Amino acid sequence: MIQTLDLFPIGNCSASALIDRHGRFVWGCVPRVDGDPFFSALLSDRDPADRDVQGLWDIQAEGLAQTRQTYLRNTPIVRTELTNKDGESLEILDFAPRYRQFGRIYRPMAMIRLIRPISGAPRIRIRMRPSINWGQAPARQTTGSNHIRYVGGPTTMRLTTNAPVSHITEERLFRLEEPIAMFLGPDEGFDADVMATTTRMLTETTHYWREWVRTLSVPLEWQEAVIRSAITLKLCAYEETGAIVAALTTSIPEHAESGRNWDYRYCWLRDAYYVVQALTRLGAADMLENYLSYLRNLVAEAGGGHVQPVYGVGLEPGLTEKIATALPGYRGMGPVRIGNQAHEHLQHDVYGQIILSTVQAFFDERLLRPATVEDFRALEPVGERAYEVYATPDASLWEFRGREAIHTYSAVMCWAACDRLGNAAVQLGLLERAALWNARADEMRKVIEDRAYNEELGRYAATFDGDELDASLLQLVDVRFTPATDPKMAATIAAVEKGLRRGPYMLRYALPDDFGEPKTAFNICTFWLIEALYLSGRSEEARALFEEMLTRRTAAGLLSEDISFDGNELWGNYPQTYSLVGLINCATLLSKPWAAVR
Repeated sequence: MIQTLDLFPIGNCSASALIDRHGRFVWGCVPRVDGDPFFSALLSDRDPADRDVQGLWDIQAEGLAQTRQTYLRNTPIVRTELTNKDGESLEILDFAPRYRQFGRIYRPMAMIRLIRPISGAPRIRIRMRPSINWGQAPARQTTGSNHIRYVGGPTTMRLTTNAPVSHITEERLFRLEEPIAMFLGPDEGFDADVMATTTRMLTETTHYWREWVRTLSVPLEWQEAVIRSAITLKLCAYEETGAIVAALTTSIPEHAESGRNWDYRYCWLRDAYYVVQALTRLGAADMLENYLSYLRNLVAEAGGGHVQPVYGVGLEPGLTEKIATALPGYRGMGPVRIGNQAHEHLQHDVYGQIILSTVQAFFDERLLRPATVEDFRALEPVGERAYEVYATPDASLWEFRGREAIHTYSAVMCWAACDRLGNAAVQLGLLERAALWNARADEMRKVIEDRAYNEELGRYAATFDGDELDASLLQLVDVRFTPATDPKMAATIAAVEKGLRRGPYMLRYALPDDFGEPKTAFNICTFWLIEALYLSGRSEEARALFEEMLTRRTAAGLLSEDISFDGNELWGNYPQTYSLVGLINCATLLSKPWAAVR
């Protein structure tokens, strides 16, 4: 079996892992989401079933005939059922514990596997083969009476279990006659009954997630898809700091042999803005508040100066890009990159995204910590920076590595920064500051209208004084720069659709970049088109295209960054927050109202 992205994520906002359709852990990093892959088989050119493959956690059933897999309802807990040719079966429950305990959330850097016989006593083999130092070697093992330690990487991990330890270290076939619990976490003693404790953790974790889902304001239609996307977006949060990563993986190529292999395990301020925007629409204020803490720290560190487009989950500014040479890459399609050069870029839209993420806190009475006048004063230097740079070149939201221009999307996001500061100032009663920011927003709007609108073509262009097309132009509607029905915007939507649509799907742009012409579509752009179609009065087309996108999800109900033009294969890092945001936003926009059934 070749590697695919048909994977089920688990996590707890501290630890995370990806599980394939046979119940194997094939990806998971320690001690953080951006750390060394303890499970690295996803970035291999080997079939995970091969005898000597490394970087996985596999529970094999002898004589396997059938595998069934699903999430437990409204949770990120994966249930895999394995049935052998004799009809004997077992289930595996995989999760990372998360629940309220001692007045705080318990979310250790740990993962749990519970194996239970369903019928008969099937024979199983446990292959626990973690890797260290980016696939350079298998972790060295030491054992105790009820545990195995995995040594040599940046973090020593310990597996505590009630199974015979030698069955695991020797990868011995044995009869599954009683339930088995396995707790994988940091190298600390497990001073409790492992089966009773992990079973209680399963109950508590199930309860936590179902209670969290119960707080969401979901649309009437497509509820299951929206709930799964919302849960997965939450799994992409690193709760300790409030960071939200763009995806859980690195170096899944945008298309075959493309070299477009990037590390997305960091916090892009743009992606995080879209995440909190979508989840706030569902009522998940906890995600907004935690991320705002991360933003306030970044803004304070910037001191009114340059803000990077991306930071580490621990607020690290330096994400130096390098190659992990020991890993062949997804299906052997390297390189495998660690770090991301984008931290060096100028991407001026970030100033808008900082303020757009924050402005709700000045109005939302639900928040534990509503924004204050002091918060407004701290944001004003971000607005000053937006006003200063909005008409200067940058690398754009698509992070071009070989060219710069004055990008319309970036300029409009800077306009939005000043416009929303005006809104916040009115809310706080700071009328002089409101007048200042509104005047600046008006000035910026006039410049954008003059230089981004191409009179000859009768539409907006992706760059000032240019003629290029870019799917991000569709976002001029979302940030309220212009309505979809305005003749200039209607012409822009028509041109973007004609120039960038490939069958049902949308490109970001069609011009060659540093790596040649794009050969896959970009999922968030298709969702942007769906929104634009709906807001232009083409609601039936929008619904049909949305239903098409739903059919392209993995068995877990998720999407990666990119999709082949024929729609048959997902590419790019997974699960991609951008894509899940698009799904949530479109479902919310297109759904029939609850009043239709109440």
